[in-house]
Amino acid sequence: MKGLNSEAEASIAQACAAQDFGRAATCALQVYGPEILSFLVARLRTQSDGEEAFAMFAEDLWKGLPAFAFRCSARGYLYTLARNAANRYSVSPHQRKDRHQNVSGNASLSVMIDRARSATEAHRRTAVKDRIRALREQLPDDDQTLLILHVDRALPWREIAMVMAEEGEPLEGEALDRESARLRKQFERVKRQLKELAIKEGLLKS
Repeated sequence: MKGLNSEAEASIAQACAAQDFGRAATCALQVYGPEILSFLVARLRTQSDGEEAFAMFAEDLWKGLPAFAFRCSARGYLYTLARNAANRYSVSPHQRKDRHQNVSGNASLSVMIDRARSATEAHRRTAVKDRIRALREQLPDDDQTLLILHVDRALPWREIAMVMAEEGEPLEGEALDRESARLRKQFERVKRQLKELAIKEGLLKS
């Protein structure tokens, strides 16, 4: 994954400042859509579930951009929306058809999904990566999300704290700093646990 795109970040900010939220959302989906879908597929573990949650995420993006205050990067904001969409999907997957966009009927979403599917298949191509992915899937959902955000996506810790916060409970100031520090400690614990699993499976030497 390419990570933060400064040019896209500026374009999204300019479009929002001009209240051209459609252009901002389109830019965000074009640049970051594939990695967001890849994140959702990893989070929900199947391609079809990831695609359904992506449709929910895209709808949330179109609705939520007017209220986005740029307390973090646009990329960090997208991951916040994506994690919230994944959580809602996990609780009520049966409601998705009636309340969210139809993926197959939306050309832009279909393009993002096709691109992300190719990237996901390439990432999973080797047997070793398959085994490491299987080890990750033994971890709790939040631990898996933390690994994706820090290791695979290289988000800053403060943005990770915002993404991982409960929906509707924004963090700022000292509370954000404390949560960032707590997540760094959690990451070290998760990393040790994953290493122990890898040693047990013979992927690493003790």
